[in-house]
Amino acid sequence: MNQNPYQLPKVWTWKLQSDPDNKFANINRPVSGSTQERKLPVGKHPFQLYSLATPNGMKVPIMFEELLESKINDADYDAWYIDIEEGDQFGSGFVAVNPNSKIPALMDHTSAKPTRVFESGAILLHLAEKFGKFLPSDSQNRTECLNWLFWQMGSAPYLGGGFGHFFAYAKEKMQYPIDRYTMETKRQLDVLNQLLKNRKYLVGDEYTIADIANWTWYGQTVLGKLYQDSAEFLGVKIYEHVIRWAKAIDARPAVLRGCMVNNTQGDADKQLRERHSKDDFLK
Repeated sequence: MNQNPYQLPKVWTWKLQSDPDNKFANINRPVSGSTQERKLPVGKHPFQLYSLATPNGMKVPIMFEELLESKINDADYDAWYIDIEEGDQFGSGFVAVNPNSKIPALMDHTSAKPTRVFESGAILLHLAEKFGKFLPSDSQNRTECLNWLFWQMGSAPYLGGGFGHFFAYAKEKMQYPIDRYTMETKRQLDVLNQLLKNRKYLVGDEYTIADIANWTWYGQTVLGKLYQDSAEFLGVKIYEHVIRWAKAIDARPAVLRGCMVNNTQGDADKQLRERHSKDDFLK
């Protein structure tokens, strides 16, 4: 039993703290808006992506690389690295693109007035509609695609902000939150496993933005790519249909490239801090 239980105050107040075990302690705030003047760089391509290779951040470069793999050359893009540990997301330029200060954020310069797009699901949908790819054209399957796209957007915080935080990042291992979020993560994996028992992809035989969005979270989880030792802890081997689906997507060339973009961790041959040309992958 905890000898010093937390006592709830009547009103919570924020205090700036320096915590060597929490790399975000000095930059996180309970308010929005910019904390510094900092312009964003702009490259030569019509799409300017500002991101980092987190599960949410990977979705958009994977989408761009899939479009380029499909010979849609108008989908070329610049991908700029946003260092969230240094607070780049609170710079004035980034906040102008995404007032919520979260990656990924996109500026689409294909129109007379550039369009800002934030939230990874919104960016995937924006690009799918613009180029007519990876989004079913018939009404029923399109709706089913959006069902699973928004299911991921609503469900993954339990996997990332819930399970991932308390399993991998919290200073102390606490049974109650770990039990709670582990149970919910396993339930979500079972939802996908039952769906994929009779489907090649989430919407059937067609690979869509729903697969891209879900793979970066749930696919990487069952492949052991998120949160060290979590695959064993979650007992992911029982989700055989999710594993089959995840392996198929993991082998796609565009996915391999997309996962490299804005990545600065792990094996050197899987890192590409910024992407401005297809030739960057050859360096």
